[in-house]
Amino acid sequence: MILTGRPGAGFRDTALFRPRSVLLHADPALPESSILTRNLREGRFQGRLMAEGLEGFEPPEGAPDLAILCVAPDAQAQAMQEIAAMGCHAVVVPTAAPDLAEIAGSAGIRALGERSFGLALPGIGLNATLSHLHVPKGRLALMAQSSAIARAVIDWAAAEGLGFSHIIGIGSNEDLGFALGLDWLARDSGTACVLLDLRRIKQRRLFVSAARATARTRPVLALRPGGRSDDPSGVGEAVMDAVLRRAGILRAAGFEDWLAAAETLARTRPRAGTGAGDRVAIVANGLGMARLAADAAVAQGLQLAELTEATKAGLGALLDGRAARNPLALGASAGGRLAEAAKVLAAAREVDVVMAVHAPEPERTPAASFATTGMRGRGAPILLGWIGEASAHDERAALSEAGLPVFDTPEAVARGAAHLAAERRNRATAAELPDSDVLKVEPDRAAVRALFAAARAEGRLSLLEDEALAVLGAYGIATLPVWRAATPARAAGAAVAVGFPVALKAHALLRHKSEVGGVLLNLRDGASVAAAAAAMAEEVPRRAPGVALQGFLVQRQAPRGMMELRLRVGDDAMFGPWIGFGQGGTAADFAQDEAFDLPPLNLPLAHGLIARTRLSRLLPGFRDRAPVNEPAIADALVRVSQLLIDFPEVASLSVNPLFADARGVLAADAALTLRPEGETPVFAILPYPAHLSAEFTAPDGRVFEIRPIRPEDAAAHGEHFRSLPPEDVRFRFFSALRELPPAMLARLTQIDYGREMAFVALQGGKILGTARVIREGGGTAAEFAVALSPTAKGTGLGQHLMTRAIAWARGEGIRELIGQILADNQPMLAFVRRLGFTLSRSDEDADVMIAKLPLSPEREPSG
Repeated sequence: MILTGRPGAGFRDTALFRPRSVLLHADPALPESSILTRNLREGRFQGRLMAEGLEGFEPPEGAPDLAILCVAPDAQAQAMQEIAAMGCHAVVVPTAAPDLAEIAGSAGIRALGERSFGLALPGIGLNATLSHLHVPKGRLALMAQSSAIARAVIDWAAAEGLGFSHIIGIGSNEDLGFALGLDWLARDSGTACVLLDLRRIKQRRLFVSAARATARTRPVLALRPGGRSDDPSGVGEAVMDAVLRRAGILRAAGFEDWLAAAETLARTRPRAGTGAGDRVAIVANGLGMARLAADAAVAQGLQLAELTEATKAGLGALLDGRAARNPLALGASAGGRLAEAAKVLAAAREVDVVMAVHAPEPERTPAASFATTGMRGRGAPILLGWIGEASAHDERAALSEAGLPVFDTPEAVARGAAHLAAERRNRATAAELPDSDVLKVEPDRAAVRALFAAARAEGRLSLLEDEALAVLGAYGIATLPVWRAATPARAAGAAVAVGFPVALKAHALLRHKSEVGGVLLNLRDGASVAAAAAAMAEEVPRRAPGVALQGFLVQRQAPRGMMELRLRVGDDAMFGPWIGFGQGGTAADFAQDEAFDLPPLNLPLAHGLIARTRLSRLLPGFRDRAPVNEPAIADALVRVSQLLIDFPEVASLSVNPLFADARGVLAADAALTLRPEGETPVFAILPYPAHLSAEFTAPDGRVFEIRPIRPEDAAAHGEHFRSLPPEDVRFRFFSALRELPPAMLARLTQIDYGREMAFVALQGGKILGTARVIREGGGTAAEFAVALSPTAKGTGLGQHLMTRAIAWARGEGIRELIGQILADNQPMLAFVRRLGFTLSRSDEDADVMIAKLPLSPEREPSG
């Protein structure tokens, strides 16, 4: 375990999230001060509480780990300097603080706020929040920007018998944001589920990186208030969806949905295994309730499980002669049989979730009996629906207090089952191993660079249509060729050369050419083309004043029957570049059938983007529609993604229409805009660092390809693991693993290049060695690991891989590499000594040696 800190003048994340001493610096005249004083006093903090002249607080002395600053804005700068002078560098600011980032930065302090709800750490008795209630200990974590939402969640949790591991009030996110808290929660074993109230993300890459790390190990549920009302176009919301999807976070449709998901996932987990996790079995003590639950499940997109004969036989003794089916109704006097039937269904391998629905019975069945019948055994999770109010309210409370997921309507139970299925899909996606196929994009970058330079030289940021199509062509995307013509007569001649029918377009910078008469289709002879061009020369300037018509473009018309698609690129204020795909044509904006994702895209991500559109269901062919080559569309999406990575100066791109049929795709029209000189975007997800690839020639003449690992290496990495002798596996993993499970393979190959690196050495497509550096969050220490196949030992490959890994770590600002090595692993101990590491025995395990290498810009590894 690495104890991490953040760069800065003395700031440590442990001081914020595990403080041993807390200072309250508050103005008694502010209303927040009395709330903070009360909550701090009543929280029973296990460390030292300090304040000047307050009963129940010690006088300020020494350097507090954390300060709560509650003073008016005009007094904050001086107060920050005083706090820093005490040696404290972590502050929570619950009040308005207009210049918080500047004030905190000048004092060498990191701050939560402005208008932070505060910080609660119930595990150590700290309640430095503006809460109206006591905050009990539990396994929920809440990170909120809104104090009102935070109070509402605390109120809801109290009624549901749920507690918190952390409540972190981000406030307006002026200094410390979500990334720091998420990185901490990713390592916190006491947190089972994380709730995010998202409004503003300042550091997109840090957020996505930390969110991915947290969501790998526990459910993370996000709510975004105001997203739809602030963004009538819906693009920003769709991009937010894409970001959360890539990070593995579940997004709630609203407050009720958010809390319902938390209620479910805080108390239970999806069944382990493969598949969608959407097969439900329903048992109720009445046919009406069983049918309502089945309707609700189907409405949520769930499937009614097909019960096997073995499961039906297991239910036989509980049915009183009724047939075993799904949904299953036991009758109005089911009593304890409802719990027993639910347990049988939960044990069935064909069931992912059990919905057990109970309506009031003629003779009341004590709800407490359900809590003692082993409802949380192995197998599928059981969700309870305890319907009713007068008699059922207290019974639901008893079940909830017993830690069972219980709901008050069949629809709520179905929604909980849907949340479990969504979380299961997230887990499956995270563990999904892509094919080894990698699309090799070999563009003509020089041609694109020349096109962009020529446009800038003319004072233009927008490319003309033929220029934009040439950019696509340079990246291997097939286009319908266009011919320029300066006059109507030359347009007619070009049309004869091209072949009829043709499309005639205005050669001008027009946003929507069809709206100003700049596009005419289905022209079938030269005379028609000449006449159309002459008319266009008059019509376009009249309807688009100020636009310079530079002539005409003649293009052979696309073959009939091709599907019209649209592929576009834009820039989101919060998350940067995005890629959109959906229905094309002039009515594309009205179709509202578009899916979004972030670059970089690989082929699996491109296929997933296509699948999220409604039109994807038509691609295999439907009735009179011929099949469309979906892989060719995915290919085009990956190529556009690569264009954005190679040329981040591209601000926007629209390819509409992108024609598609069984033969492939053809771009017929495109518009591309560049960013102003010097403007560079920050991608929310760091692209694959291809520039780190190189060759290594061993002393024996063998040549190895050295490059960063990528997701498509999963199969090769699995083969590399199987090539390791059992002793090497024990040395590397501290256990006798025989096979890397899919989830671990995915974790080792689908890495976040911003926080870790894994260099692989390949020969003939086979991985023969790996060196890995893993940094937790924004810390300055990192762990390392290295492994070589037997055939690669003695070649100098291990030292070369570690040298590359150390150089990467140094470039990333990592100050120390740390590794754990078994004490009997003499070859590895000797290897790291040669690299300059120091060795010491672990205080926690005498069989483990700790290897450390301090890094600085001047220090190079030995050997």
